Amino acid sequence: MARRRRKLHAGLDAWPGYVDALSTLLMVVIFVLLVFVMGQTLLSAALNRREHVLEKLEGQTAELSRQLDTEHARNHALEDSVTGLQAQHTHDTAALSAETTEAEAARNAAQAASALSVADQTRVTQLNDELTDLNARLAALAQALDVSQKTVQSKDATIGDLSAKLNTALADKVGQLSRYRSEFFGRLRDILHNQKGVHVVGDRFVFQSEVLFPVGSADLSKEGQSEIHTLAQTLKSVTSHIPADIPWILRVDGHADRQPIHTAFPSNWELSSARAITVVKLLVAEGINPHHLAATGFADYQPLDTESNAAAYARNRRIEFRLTDR
Repeated sequence: MARRRRKLHAGLDAWPGYVDALSTLLMVVIFVLLVFVMGQTLLSAALNRREHVLEKLEGQTAELSRQLDTEHARNHALEDSVTGLQAQHTHDTAALSAETTEAEAARNAAQAASALSVADQTRVTQLNDELTDLNARLAALAQALDVSQKTVQSKDATIGDLSAKLNTALADKVGQLSRYRSEFFGRLRDILHNQKGVHVVGDRFVFQSEVLFPVGSADLSKEGQSEIHTLAQTLKSVTSHIPADIPWILRVDGHADRQPIHTAFPSNWELSSARAITVVKLLVAEGINPHHLAATGFADYQPLDTESNAAAYARNRRIEFRLTDR
């Protein structure tokens, strides 16, 4: 009886140490979570600043484009003014030439009797003054047109520089998404490399329908649920590092073969769409943000194999996953 009491007493003495160990482990986990949250906050702030800079650049580009359009309109107006003044100058020059000829004829006719009248001399002087003023106005307009053209060229250069910066930023985002897509597919390939009916085609990860669904059904099998769970965990791990300003989306495409179906679905359109929607719903249940998911059905109109045999039909019955931009 005494030995039994000593054993009970020894078991109770070990319990406080176990509680202390659990408390220490809990504190370490809380500390790690706090560090992770602070890191995410700092990263989000940096990405927001970058987005504000891009929005400011786009605003400047729009304003410069508006100013450029105004300058083009002003140039057209100046060119029209120059054209009108040149026409007036031509007309006035012809009139002046005609009047000068008439004046010279009158002067020659009256040369023997008297010199040019004071009125004729005044008219010639007036016409010469008008011609001088017209030439001065043409020169001023030409100078204004030159200044306007230089301003337009300067703004064109500024717009080109801003466009180059914007294109560089967009290309950087596309490159980042390509890198994350490669990482996502690479991890899935490592996890599912021995799985029959699962492979990569270009920029798509393909599951044959039999891996996920029973024949003619849009309800995931247990094996299919396990595969989608694995895909969701991999997707969450990779996309947790994608910056918030990259508009990525995982597209789930359902495909069927061209054989007529004899199930509750009226056609392959409904079957392929229902399968894609089922996968998307499970991904949402696994914690994937629905704003980054899309379900599409292609029926039998996007086949991988155009042959009419069982192997071709099996290849065409599939679910494709594509990580792309929105």
